[in-house]
Amino acid sequence: MKRILSILCALPFVASAQLVKLDGARVFQYKEVGGAKLFLHIFEPESKTKTKRPAIVFFFGGGWNGGTPKQFEPHCNYLASRGMVAITAQYRVKSRNKTTPFECVADGKSAIRWVRANADKLGVDPSRVAAGGDSAGGHVAAATGNCPGLEEKGENLKISIKPDALVLFNPVYDNSSKGFGHDRVKPKWKEISPLHNITKGSPPTIVFLGTEDKLIPVATGQEYDRRMKAVGSRSELHLYKDATHGFFNKGKKGDHYPDTIAKMDKLLVSLGWLKSESIVRKK
Repeated sequence: MKRILSILCALPFVASAQLVKLDGARVFQYKEVGGAKLFLHIFEPESKTKTKRPAIVFFFGGGWNGGTPKQFEPHCNYLASRGMVAITAQYRVKSRNKTTPFECVADGKSAIRWVRANADKLGVDPSRVAAGGDSAGGHVAAATGNCPGLEEKGENLKISIKPDALVLFNPVYDNSSKGFGHDRVKPKWKEISPLHNITKGSPPTIVFLGTEDKLIPVATGQEYDRRMKAVGSRSELHLYKDATHGFFNKGKKGDHYPDTIAKMDKLLVSLGWLKSESIVRKK
């Protein structure tokens, strides 16, 4: 049964033909900057409860150049069916907004802040808000969890932008000269490189990475995992033999989607965010 689109009277609701249309999602504007209006596509459980639910905000991949919130529609539908408020975010990218990765991260932080600021109206527990993403979107998510600063001017800094968990799919998390996108962020690369900003208190993180990923070396994933554990933060690195960049997406060759979903689910159960076991079958 399709969820009925409704309006939260206290929040700005947008139903625009210009937006990506995701069936069953409510759409809310979370930010307007530089002439760009940015939106969140929010998937909610069909069952009603007075208990505040955990939430997750996903950021699409696309090299900070392009991409669409539709990428994480399957993940959002799944997590909504499991009792979470699952969100896939629009953020500024170079092809549409002439922006750099710094603006991408600023938008990611604004999205997390908006969800927390509107937690009561969304039925969300503000102490259980995760971020997730693929590739450059994984970078945005990882930066919200690790990189200080890089926030939009004029926002309420009293509301935290740091997620309580990270779900990362072949993420860009090394922006050094040995990593990805260095030319786009130098000379301030260290400010925006999640690998180089891991500190005590970095949120629990699960990473999915293919061994044949030509953009994100396995060694980078292993170093991130090592640094996380060195500061006492929970870290899981799941490597997929012979898998390439973007392998986790639904319908991709190798069909790793069910296994990555099941492992993501297991992490969220272990954090106490979801009940019982995954409803998907692992390979």
